Order: sequence, then structure tokens, then C-alpha cells
Amino acid sequence: MHSDLFGGDVSLTSANSVKAWNDMQMAFLAHSAATPTHLGAVLQAEPGFAMGHAIKGIFCQMLGRAEMTKAASEALVSAQAALASGQATARERLYVEALTEYLRGSLTGAIAKMEHVLKLHPQDSLALKISHAIRFILGDATGMRSSIESVLPAYDPSHPAWGYVRGCHSFSLEETGEYARAETAGRQAVAHTPDDAWGLHAVAHVYDMTANSAAGIEWLNGREAAWSHCNNFRYHVWWHKALMHLDLGQHDEVLALYDAEIRKDQTDDYRDISNGTSLLMRLELDGVDVGERWEEMASISSDRAEDGSLIFADLHYLLALMGGRRETALKTMISRIHSDAQRSKTDHETRFANPGVAAAAGLEAFGEGDYRSAFLNLAHARHVMPNVGGSHAQRDVFERLTIDAGIRAGFLDDAKAILDDRKSRRGGNEDGYAAARYQIIADNHHHTPEGLRLPAE
Repeated sequence: MHSDLFGGDVSLTSANSVKAWNDMQMAFLAHSAATPTHLGAVLQAEPGFAMGHAIKGIFCQMLGRAEMTKAASEALVSAQAALASGQATARERLYVEALTEYLRGSLTGAIAKMEHVLKLHPQDSLALKISHAIRFILGDATGMRSSIESVLPAYDPSHPAWGYVRGCHSFSLEETGEYARAETAGRQAVAHTPDDAWGLHAVAHVYDMTANSAAGIEWLNGREAAWSHCNNFRYHVWWHKALMHLDLGQHDEVLALYDAEIRKDQTDDYRDISNGTSLLMRLELDGVDVGERWEEMASISSDRAEDGSLIFADLHYLLALMGGRRETALKTMISRIHSDAQRSKTDHETRFANPGVAAAAGLEAFGEGDYRSAFLNLAHARHVMPNVGGSHAQRDVFERLTIDAGIRAGFLDDAKAILDDRKSRRGGNEDGYAAARYQIIADNHHHTPEGLRLPAE
């Protein structure tokens, strides 16, 4: 039996197939656009490789699109048929079981299968990355960190994936507030593995959370090769750079990056939509005219109103529908979120119930100018907003909307308390957004709510 580059036995029958499998694993860790090409080569050469079909299905599910469930289900059928041949290893069977759990709506069950793999094979970096990715979708930062730290002793710089693993560790450290350690780990990851886009972006997160945008721009400048090879993740790294320019008040540079890099391909992947909508909303909250850019976002998001795969995706679609004033699609999505929340059986559905319903109601109210209702709903949701998934940086748009709604509704003390909490979670650092809002609160403390004005108004 052959072994892959991480030392695990695989039921592949030729050295060429093993090479393609190894190439796929390394490409996946690098967020490379070549990942599906390598996987396709494996399955074409070895249609009886159960683990390959399982990975295909897991990748389909991670796309967070309802129409991909059919392809994932077909992959599971192929994987189960391959298992019937009796050639698969125990490790490969666990991957198939992970896909089974995923399709049942149990992301925690899929994670448990990957953690079982890691217990038996701690150097299986594919399992590590999948566990990391699913936990990210669930907003489980503590779990991301504990998963990686449980296997770190099994890695040293000679391991082929050491740099990528350090990059994952860096991100989990940043998301759990260990900013200095996160920066060190991320820099080590990129120095060891220059195409580690995840590790590079983890350091960008550190600069975002420590309000050091100038250093963040310096970090990214000249390292474009670390993410130019990526799939749509490359748009997200450009988004991080745009956030840094936004923090410095360089709005023309933000809009230029939006047009030239972040939305140049006008894709409809929910992660790309989240980049675009959250950036446009941040700009508008700062009083910047974004022109007709909402129209493209709203048109795509209208088509996703009935999707219901991820609450993280839905909340960003709602931002687009608000910005583009698509009232019918917005009402449809709000209604569907309520319906999904009532089931509350799967990991996703529980998140539609909490914080999804309150967050969606808050966004709808904000778009209608009902800032009191917007604040009350968004403030109710904010303590469990990590459950929608994503990162602190991605969810910060909802934090900003909550604060701005509070100020506009006259809840100045409440808005300041949220600003204080936001600042404390950023190591006591104050970014440009916070500084501006603190000043607005100070300037308006003796005014009636009707007299309050924000830059965006």
C-alpha cells in the first residue's frame, strides 16, 4: 500500500495517483486555485478512491450553497460504493463518515470525525485543515486553537506542511486574543512557506485588531505572490488591505482596490459577497458615496434569498439588499430566516434561530431608518454573534452597525459601552472608527436624539 506525503496509508494504486493526491493536499493548504484540478486528476485515475470522493463532497459543502448539496450527496454515494470494495483504510473511512455527518447538517459531527483522524494520525494536515475550516464556519475560535495545539508536538520544520500548520495556529491565536504570539507564528509560517496565504492573512488580522493599519499595509506590500496563486481567497486578502486604507481615511484607495481587485471578477461566492458588502457598508457608515456599486451586490444577493445554507452568508446578502434597496427580496429572506430558525435541528438552523433572527431584524430596521429597533435587536444578538462564523474582522461590520444605530437612536451611553468593550477586545487599541465615534458621542451628549448626526447622514 502507498503512503501520502504526510505518512498516511492510502488505497491508491499508482505512484502517479499518489503524486496527484499529494499535490491536491498541498494546494488545499495553500488555498491554491489548482486544488480542484489535482483532485479531478486523482478521481479520474482512481474512481474507486473513497477518500477522494469524500473530500470532493466536503469541499462542495464548504461552499455554502444549496445547489452544491446534490454534488456532495453524489460524492457520498460514490464514496460509499468505493468502500464496498473493501480496499479503504480506517482513516479513509473516517473521511467518508465526516461527509455523512456534514450532509446530515451536523458540522460538529464532521469535526469529531476529523479529530478522530488526528488522534490516530496527528501529522495528517489535511484533517487538521478541514477541522480548522469547519470550526471557522461555526465561529469556534477556541476549538480551532485547541485542535491545532493538540497536535503541534507532532510537527517540526521538516514536515511538508509545517508552515501551513503554523499559519493555522497563528490565526487561531489571533482569534483568541493572543496577538503577539499570533504575529510571531504567522511571520514564521510565511518565512518557512512563502505561499502560505492563510498565515500571511493571520498577521493582517493582528494588525487589524491592534489598530496598526500602517504596519499592516507594510506587511502586505511586496508579498502579493503569497496570495496571487489563490482561489477566491485572494480577493479576501485584498479586502484586508482595503480595510487598512479605510482605517487611515484613504477612501479613494479603498474604492480603487474594490474595483480593481476585490470585485473585479464579480463572482457570486458568499465569501466574495461578504467582502464586498461589508466593505461598502463600512464606507457608507463613514459617509463615503459608493456610487452604483450596491447594484451588482444586490442583484447577486437577490438570487440567494431562498438559499439558507449559512446565516453568515444570509446576513451579508441582507446588507446588499439593504444597500441596493431590494425590498421584496429582503422581505423574502427575512421570512425564510424565521422559517429556518423554527426548525433548529441542525448546527446551521440553531444559528438562524440565535443570533440570526435578531440580527436580521436589526439589519432590516437599520435599512428602514428605525434606529431604535435596529439597536435593540443588534445589541441583543451581539453577544452570540461569533456563532454566525467568520472572524472578528468580518463580524465587525455588524458591531459598527450596532454602535451607529445606538448613537443615532440616542443610546449614547450604551453605544459607548459597546465601543469600550470593542476596544478592550482589541488590546486597548483604538482604531479610526472608534476614535470618530467616541468624538461623536462626546460632541452630542447634551443633544436630543433628533439632533444627533453621524458622518454618513
